[in-house]
Amino acid sequence: MTRDPLTPAARALCDALSAGFPRPEAGVAALRAAARAHLGVLPTGATDTEAGGVPVRVYPGAAGLVVVFAHGGGWVLCDLDTHDRLCRALASRTGATVVSVGYRRAPEHRFPAAEDDVRTALEWAAARYPGQPLVLAGDSSGGNLAAAVALRARDLGGPGLAGQLLVYPVLDHRLAGASAETYAEGFFHTTAHMRWYWEQYVGPGGDPALASPGLAPDVTGLPPALLVLADCDPLRDEGLAYARRLSAAGVPAQVRVHTGMFHGFLGGAGVLPEADAALDGAADWLRRLGA
Repeated sequence: MTRDPLTPAARALCDALSAGFPRPEAGVAALRAAARAHLGVLPTGATDTEAGGVPVRVYPGAAGLVVVFAHGGGWVLCDLDTHDRLCRALASRTGATVVSVGYRRAPEHRFPAAEDDVRTALEWAAARYPGQPLVLAGDSSGGNLAAAVALRARDLGGPGLAGQLLVYPVLDHRLAGASAETYAEGFFHTTAHMRWYWEQYVGPGGDPALASPGLAPDVTGLPPALLVLADCDPLRDEGLAYARRLSAAGVPAQVRVHTGMFHGFLGGAGVLPEADAALDGAADWLRRLGA
Protein backbone atom coordinates (compact mmCIF):
# COMPACT_ATOMS: atom_id res chain seq x y z
CA MET A 1 0.00 0.00 0.00
CA THR A 2 1.40 3.40 -1.01
CA ARG A 3 1.94 5.81 1.86
CA ASP A 4 -0.32 8.86 1.77
CA PRO A 5 1.87 11.99 1.42
CA LEU A 6 -0.65 14.06 3.38
CA THR A 7 -0.62 14.13 7.16
CA PRO A 8 -3.62 12.33 8.70
CA ALA A 9 -5.24 15.62 9.71
CA ALA A 10 -4.65 17.12 6.27
CA ARG A 11 -6.09 14.01 4.60
CA ALA A 12 -9.24 14.22 6.71
CA LEU A 13 -9.74 17.89 5.87
CA CYS A 14 -8.83 17.41 2.21
CA ASP A 15 -11.35 14.59 1.80
CA ALA A 16 -14.08 16.55 3.57
CA LEU A 17 -13.52 19.56 1.30
CA SER A 18 -13.35 17.41 -1.82
CA ALA A 19 -16.60 15.60 -0.99
CA GLY A 20 -18.53 18.87 -1.14
CA PHE A 21 -16.81 20.35 -4.16
CA PRO A 22 -18.18 19.66 -7.66
CA ARG A 23 -16.21 18.73 -10.74
CA PRO A 24 -15.65 21.49 -13.32
CA GLU A 25 -18.42 20.19 -15.57
CA ALA A 26 -20.95 21.11 -12.87
CA GLY A 27 -20.54 24.70 -14.01
CA VAL A 28 -19.95 28.12 -12.55
CA ALA A 29 -23.07 28.42 -10.37
CA ALA A 30 -22.54 25.06 -8.65
CA LEU A 31 -18.87 25.75 -7.98
CA ARG A 32 -19.58 29.22 -6.60
CA ALA A 33 -22.26 27.83 -4.30
CA ALA A 34 -19.86 25.19 -3.01
CA ALA A 35 -17.20 27.81 -2.35
CA ARG A 36 -19.63 29.76 -0.15
CA ALA A 37 -21.11 26.78 1.67
CA HIS A 38 -20.70 26.72 5.45
CA LEU A 39 -19.52 30.33 5.70
CA GLY A 40 -21.50 30.94 8.86
CA VAL A 41 -21.80 34.35 10.48
CA LEU A 42 -18.82 36.55 9.73
CA PRO A 43 -17.23 38.62 12.49
CA THR A 44 -17.56 42.39 12.56
CA GLY A 45 -14.87 45.06 12.63
CA ALA A 46 -14.04 45.37 8.94
CA THR A 47 -15.36 48.07 6.61
CA ASP A 48 -16.76 47.50 3.14
CA THR A 49 -16.14 50.40 0.80
CA GLU A 50 -15.00 51.11 -2.76
CA ALA A 51 -11.54 51.78 -4.13
CA GLY A 52 -11.95 53.64 -7.39
CA GLY A 53 -15.19 51.77 -8.03
CA VAL A 54 -13.76 48.37 -6.97
CA PRO A 55 -15.34 46.79 -3.87
CA VAL A 56 -12.85 46.32 -1.03
CA ARG A 57 -13.03 45.22 2.58
CA VAL A 58 -10.64 47.03 4.90
CA TYR A 59 -9.33 45.45 8.09
CA PRO A 60 -7.74 48.36 9.97
CA GLY A 61 -4.39 48.06 11.69
CA ALA A 62 -1.93 50.27 13.50
CA ALA A 63 1.39 48.76 12.38
CA GLY A 64 2.08 51.21 9.54
CA LEU A 65 1.98 48.44 6.91
CA VAL A 66 -0.69 47.97 4.23
CA VAL A 67 -1.38 44.61 2.60
CA VAL A 68 -3.50 44.62 -0.57
CA PHE A 69 -4.93 41.10 -0.77
CA ALA A 70 -6.43 39.29 -3.78
CA HIS A 71 -8.48 36.19 -2.98
CA GLY A 72 -8.17 32.87 -4.75
CA GLY A 73 -10.85 30.78 -6.42
CA GLY A 74 -9.63 30.34 -9.97
CA TRP A 75 -10.66 33.91 -10.88
CA VAL A 76 -14.21 32.45 -10.96
CA LEU A 77 -15.16 31.47 -7.41
CA CYS A 78 -14.79 33.03 -3.97
CA ASP A 79 -15.20 36.62 -2.85
CA LEU A 80 -14.63 38.95 0.08
CA ASP A 81 -16.62 36.67 2.40
CA THR A 82 -14.88 33.39 1.59
CA HIS A 83 -11.50 34.90 2.44
CA ASP A 84 -12.66 37.03 5.36
CA ARG A 85 -11.11 34.79 8.00
CA LEU A 86 -7.80 34.52 6.17
CA CYS A 87 -7.57 38.30 5.88
CA ARG A 88 -8.46 38.68 9.55
CA ALA A 89 -5.74 36.20 10.43
CA LEU A 90 -3.16 38.20 8.48
CA ALA A 91 -4.35 41.46 10.04
CA SER A 92 -4.38 40.14 13.60
CA ARG A 93 -0.98 38.46 13.30
CA THR A 94 0.74 41.48 11.75
CA GLY A 95 -1.13 44.55 12.97
CA ALA A 96 -1.20 45.63 9.33
CA THR A 97 -4.12 47.20 7.52
CA VAL A 98 -5.39 44.60 5.06
CA VAL A 99 -7.32 45.70 1.98
CA SER A 100 -9.14 42.72 0.47
CA VAL A 101 -10.13 43.26 -3.16
CA GLY A 102 -13.50 42.17 -4.56
CA TYR A 103 -12.30 42.06 -8.15
CA ARG A 104 -14.49 41.23 -11.13
CA ARG A 105 -14.68 37.50 -11.80
CA ALA A 106 -14.59 35.33 -14.89
CA PRO A 107 -16.24 34.21 -17.06
CA GLU A 108 -18.42 37.33 -16.93
CA HIS A 109 -15.28 39.48 -16.86
CA ARG A 110 -12.25 37.89 -18.45
CA PHE A 111 -8.55 38.75 -18.32
CA PRO A 112 -7.36 41.43 -17.65
CA ALA A 113 -10.39 42.69 -15.69
CA ALA A 114 -9.28 41.15 -12.39
CA GLU A 115 -5.74 42.47 -12.82
CA ASP A 116 -7.11 45.91 -13.58
CA ASP A 117 -9.20 45.89 -10.40
CA VAL A 118 -6.31 44.83 -8.17
CA ARG A 119 -4.15 47.51 -9.77
CA THR A 120 -6.88 50.10 -9.06
CA ALA A 121 -7.13 48.96 -5.44
CA LEU A 122 -3.35 49.18 -5.05
CA GLU A 123 -3.30 52.75 -6.35
CA TRP A 124 -6.19 53.62 -4.01
CA ALA A 125 -4.34 52.14 -1.02
CA ALA A 126 -1.18 54.06 -1.92
CA ALA A 127 -3.17 57.32 -1.96
CA ARG A 128 -5.15 56.53 1.19
CA TYR A 129 -2.13 55.45 3.25
CA PRO A 130 0.68 57.67 1.99
CA GLY A 131 4.15 56.81 3.16
CA GLN A 132 3.21 53.39 4.52
CA PRO A 133 4.92 50.30 3.07
CA LEU A 134 2.70 48.50 0.58
CA VAL A 135 2.60 44.74 0.04
CA LEU A 136 0.68 42.77 -2.58
CA ALA A 137 -0.60 39.40 -1.41
CA GLY A 138 -2.88 36.68 -2.64
CA ASP A 139 -3.56 32.97 -2.61
CA SER A 140 -3.91 30.72 -5.67
CA SER A 141 -5.39 32.81 -8.49
CA GLY A 142 -5.08 35.76 -6.14
CA GLY A 143 -1.37 34.99 -5.99
CA ASN A 144 -1.39 35.21 -9.78
CA LEU A 145 -2.97 38.66 -9.55
CA ALA A 146 -0.53 39.83 -6.88
CA ALA A 147 2.45 38.73 -8.98
CA ALA A 148 0.98 40.23 -12.15
CA VAL A 149 0.20 43.59 -10.55
CA ALA A 150 3.69 43.69 -9.02
CA LEU A 151 5.02 43.45 -12.57
CA ARG A 152 2.65 46.22 -13.66
CA ALA A 153 3.69 48.46 -10.78
CA ARG A 154 7.33 48.04 -11.78
CA ASP A 155 6.63 48.78 -15.43
CA LEU A 156 4.21 51.66 -14.90
CA GLY A 157 6.20 53.61 -12.35
CA GLY A 158 4.57 52.52 -9.13
CA PRO A 159 3.21 52.47 -6.60
CA GLY A 160 6.41 51.30 -4.97
CA LEU A 161 6.11 47.96 -3.20
CA ALA A 162 7.82 46.62 -0.10
CA GLY A 163 7.05 43.00 -0.97
CA GLN A 164 4.80 40.37 -2.50
CA LEU A 165 3.32 37.46 -0.57
CA LEU A 166 2.38 34.66 -2.97
CA VAL A 167 0.48 31.76 -1.40
CA TYR A 168 0.39 28.65 -3.63
CA PRO A 169 0.13 31.01 -6.62
CA VAL A 170 -1.08 30.28 -10.16
CA LEU A 171 1.83 31.37 -12.35
CA ASP A 172 2.06 29.30 -15.54
CA HIS A 173 -0.87 28.20 -17.69
CA ARG A 174 1.09 25.30 -19.15
CA LEU A 175 0.89 23.23 -15.93
CA ALA A 176 4.02 21.50 -17.13
CA GLY A 177 5.66 20.70 -13.79
CA ALA A 178 5.79 17.16 -12.46
CA SER A 179 3.55 18.18 -9.55
CA ALA A 180 0.68 18.86 -11.96
CA GLU A 181 0.75 15.16 -12.83
CA THR A 182 1.71 13.69 -9.47
CA TYR A 183 -1.02 15.56 -7.59
CA ALA A 184 -3.55 15.84 -10.42
CA GLU A 185 -6.26 14.06 -8.41
CA GLY A 186 -6.96 13.28 -4.78
CA PHE A 187 -5.58 16.44 -3.18
CA PHE A 188 -8.63 18.75 -3.32
CA HIS A 189 -7.43 21.17 -6.02
CA THR A 190 -7.14 19.14 -9.21
CA THR A 191 -5.27 19.79 -12.42
CA ALA A 192 -8.58 19.44 -14.28
CA HIS A 193 -10.10 22.24 -12.21
CA MET A 194 -7.05 24.42 -12.89
CA ARG A 195 -7.29 23.92 -16.63
CA TRP A 196 -10.99 24.81 -16.49
CA TYR A 197 -10.26 27.96 -14.49
CA TRP A 198 -7.74 29.05 -17.11
CA GLU A 199 -10.35 28.54 -19.83
CA GLN A 200 -12.87 30.69 -17.96
CA TYR A 201 -10.36 33.43 -17.22
CA VAL A 202 -8.75 33.81 -20.62
CA GLY A 203 -11.68 32.83 -22.83
CA PRO A 204 -11.79 31.59 -26.41
CA GLY A 205 -8.98 33.04 -28.47
CA GLY A 206 -7.24 34.61 -25.48
CA ASP A 207 -3.53 34.22 -24.86
CA PRO A 208 -2.97 32.60 -21.46
CA ALA A 209 0.74 33.40 -21.61
CA LEU A 210 -0.11 37.07 -21.10
CA ALA A 211 -1.85 36.16 -17.85
CA SER A 212 1.03 33.97 -16.62
CA PRO A 213 3.45 35.99 -14.46
CA GLY A 214 5.76 33.00 -14.39
CA LEU A 215 6.36 33.52 -18.11
CA ALA A 216 7.13 37.25 -17.85
CA PRO A 217 10.22 37.90 -20.00
CA ASP A 218 11.89 40.04 -17.32
CA VAL A 219 11.51 39.69 -13.55
CA THR A 220 14.30 42.04 -12.49
CA GLY A 221 13.48 44.97 -10.24
CA LEU A 222 10.56 43.29 -8.49
CA PRO A 223 10.00 43.61 -4.73
CA PRO A 224 11.09 40.87 -2.31
CA ALA A 225 8.86 37.81 -2.41
CA LEU A 226 7.74 35.11 -0.03
CA LEU A 227 6.22 32.05 -1.69
CA VAL A 228 4.20 29.81 0.63
CA LEU A 229 3.70 26.47 -1.10
CA ALA A 230 2.02 23.16 -0.35
CA ASP A 231 4.05 20.08 -1.20
CA CYS A 232 1.05 18.06 -2.45
CA ASP A 233 -0.25 20.65 -4.90
CA PRO A 234 -0.47 20.57 -8.70
CA LEU A 235 0.89 24.15 -8.64
CA ARG A 236 3.93 23.48 -6.45
CA ASP A 237 6.48 23.26 -9.25
CA GLU A 238 5.48 26.49 -10.97
CA GLY A 239 5.88 28.26 -7.65
CA LEU A 240 9.35 26.79 -7.22
CA ALA A 241 10.27 27.74 -10.78
CA TYR A 242 9.18 31.35 -10.25
CA ALA A 243 11.17 31.59 -7.04
CA ARG A 244 14.26 30.37 -8.90
CA ARG A 245 13.69 32.96 -11.63
CA LEU A 246 13.34 35.74 -9.07
CA SER A 247 16.48 34.71 -7.25
CA ALA A 248 18.45 34.44 -10.48
CA ALA A 249 17.32 37.98 -11.35
CA GLY A 250 18.57 39.34 -8.03
CA VAL A 251 15.16 39.60 -6.37
CA PRO A 252 15.18 38.43 -2.73
CA ALA A 253 12.89 35.41 -2.75
CA GLN A 254 12.10 33.04 0.09
CA VAL A 255 10.28 29.75 -0.42
CA ARG A 256 8.54 27.79 2.30
CA VAL A 257 7.24 24.41 1.16
CA HIS A 258 4.91 22.81 3.70
CA THR A 259 5.17 19.04 3.50
CA GLY A 260 2.10 16.91 3.96
CA MET A 261 -0.16 19.80 2.95
CA PHE A 262 -2.53 20.40 0.03
CA HIS A 263 -3.56 23.45 -2.02
CA GLY A 264 -5.77 25.62 0.18
CA PHE A 265 -4.41 24.30 3.48
CA LEU A 266 -4.27 27.78 5.07
CA GLY A 267 -8.05 27.52 5.32
CA GLY A 268 -7.41 24.87 7.96
CA ALA A 269 -5.98 27.32 10.50
CA GLY A 270 -7.08 26.20 13.94
CA VAL A 271 -7.30 22.60 12.72
CA LEU A 272 -3.97 22.05 10.98
CA PRO A 273 -0.90 23.09 13.01
CA GLU A 274 0.95 23.53 9.72
CA ALA A 275 -1.58 26.15 8.61
CA ASP A 276 -1.08 28.17 11.78
CA ALA A 277 2.69 27.83 11.43
CA ALA A 278 2.51 29.02 7.81
CA LEU A 279 0.42 32.03 8.81
CA ASP A 280 2.78 32.85 11.66
CA GLY A 281 5.76 32.63 9.32
CA ALA A 282 4.11 34.83 6.70
CA ALA A 283 3.13 37.33 9.39
CA ASP A 284 6.70 37.49 10.70
CA TRP A 285 7.97 38.12 7.15
CA LEU A 286 5.40 40.87 6.63
CA ARG A 287 6.22 42.55 9.94
CA ARG A 288 9.88 42.67 8.98
CA LEU A 289 8.94 44.47 5.75
CA GLY A 290 7.14 47.13 7.75
CA ALA A 291 9.88 47.54 10.38
